[in-house]
Amino acid sequence: MYLKHHSFFTALWMWFTTKKAVWPKKVVNKATPCLPGLVPENQVAITFVNHATFLIQYAGLNILTDPVWSKRVSPISWLGPARVREPGIDFANLPRIDIVLISHNHYDHLDVETLKKLQKKFKPKFFVPVGDKALLESVGCKAVQELAWWQSIEIDTATTITFTPTQHYSSRGLFDQGRSLWGAYIIKHQKHLLYFGGDSGYATHYKDIFARFGAIDIALLAIGAYEPSWFMRLMHTDPAEAVQAHLDLQAKQSIGMHFGTFQLSAEAIDQPVIDLKIALQKNKLRDDSFITLHEGETKVFNFA
Repeated sequence: MYLKHHSFFTALWMWFTTKKAVWPKKVVNKATPCLPGLVPENQVAITFVNHATFLIQYAGLNILTDPVWSKRVSPISWLGPARVREPGIDFANLPRIDIVLISHNHYDHLDVETLKKLQKKFKPKFFVPVGDKALLESVGCKAVQELAWWQSIEIDTATTITFTPTQHYSSRGLFDQGRSLWGAYIIKHQKHLLYFGGDSGYATHYKDIFARFGAIDIALLAIGAYEPSWFMRLMHTDPAEAVQAHLDLQAKQSIGMHFGTFQLSAEAIDQPVIDLKIALQKNKLRDDSFITLHEGETKVFNFA
């Protein structure tokens, strides 16, 4: 689903003319990481690292989504959005990483320096959208596989990963828009379905995913980077739209992401969590049906 996004000059105009909330320069993480040693066959452990980075642990299989450990998410090392929170897991304390999922090539989702470190330490398998393999191979990543929308790959006898569409776009510069795909992932482990939503504006693809896969057990959905709405809503869901996506997917449990680490938009650092609670109340949903985790916090779920 290609998004006809705003031009570079419109983006510049928006950034320099919009009144943005003032974020703190540094926020201390509240959680103390306590990763499980062994995950039983009937459980999945999900740890929020930061932004769109989760560590997803099944029995014998560790997966990272859109891993970012760098200080900035920018093509320029000394300029651009800088993190206000440290990653919830120190890189040195990561367990063995088997699989890395990349949703698209924006700098806050595809962090080359982190991928190089993962390759050197773990030599994982990297799954990327069509068009991004050459970039990863150019920085030394070896086991890289591209996926097209709706393409599935069997990881082992219990696990299948499917790449799905979102309403977003790709680019790493001014002249490469749309040259690679973007999307989300369904991880099917046994009969359990986990959805990692990447980046997306609200659109019909959530209902399309439900139509193909059925109800999602756990959905990881973006709730941040949504103000000003006239500019951001085409590419990012606000909390109310994320709740609607949760309903479209008929998710049993959703977890918010894409907030509170890098200031990419105008809302206050804590506004996504506040707005999420309001949206849940308006939809008469329990607070625990769509939660957020502190950086470094782990939540363990039992399979139905």
